[in-house]
Amino acid sequence: MYTKTIEIVEVSPRDGLQNEKVLVSTADKIRLIEGAIAAGARRIEVTSFVNPKAVPQMADADEVCAGLPQRDDVTYIGLVMNQRGADRALATGRIDQLGAVCVATDTFAMRNQGQTSDGSVEAAKAIIESAKAAGKAAQATIAASFGCPFEGEVAERRVIEMAKAVAEAGPVEIAFADTIGVGNPAHVTRLIAGVKEAVGDLPIRMHFHNTRGTGLANVWAAIEAGASTIDASIGGLGGCPFAPGAAGNVAAEDVQYMLERAGIDTGLDLTKLIETNTWLAPIMGKDLPAMVAKSGGFPTAQSEEKELA
Repeated sequence: MYTKTIEIVEVSPRDGLQNEKVLVSTADKIRLIEGAIAAGARRIEVTSFVNPKAVPQMADADEVCAGLPQRDDVTYIGLVMNQRGADRALATGRIDQLGAVCVATDTFAMRNQGQTSDGSVEAAKAIIESAKAAGKAAQATIAASFGCPFEGEVAERRVIEMAKAVAEAGPVEIAFADTIGVGNPAHVTRLIAGVKEAVGDLPIRMHFHNTRGTGLANVWAAIEAGASTIDASIGGLGGCPFAPGAAGNVAAEDVQYMLERAGIDTGLDLTKLIETNTWLAPIMGKDLPAMVAKSGGFPTAQSEEKELA
């Protein structure tokens, strides 16, 4: 039976923008973060500390951090791929939680961060340890958990083994990313069951892309299987520069509509999410993929005027 409360991590400022051709200004990134906060988001992936030549959208990571609203009730996450990125994130003094990344296959790991899959696990563990030493929290995401754009199928046992190894470093949670949107509900259910058996009560977060239209179904399967946190992106923006065909994340608007109608509390305000979508679309120069932003929420009853005979 699913829980009645699910945490949503808003990832639009980082994963939502990193693969877009339109370079979004620092000021607009901060406005996007402010819009997410106004909509109820209390955990936000605000940027990544990576090589700006590789990911130009994230070149202003330090400036974004400098402009973050001062909020004691909001956790700001910085994604980092290596120790240098972790040091940069910690040096800002504004990042509350480091997000490390390891990758389930060697080919994708080499393209994503220049190391083997095993090497990425060791790097993630070191990042978690350095965050803890600095008095900060850290978590890790296992990318390509459901399939690799280069090697195809990824064995569930491989992902579970990686989760066990990462758990040794003491992260606050482990996330499993369907980086290229190939997952299905049955696979989600099996993987979460296997992970829970391997890592016990360590919280599980899930990150789904809607590349093949299975994103919302996978979100529901994950919640039923015991995931406590779901990543989502305002507008459904998202993608990975190093993974061909990695289309957008599940849209925060669509996830919120589904869960709200199912009686599951996320703390998010659908109307304000749609308002932020409406503001963001012209900045991106296109309509955004989120379906609920186009259709609106559940219709309210309309009073009909009776015509007098």
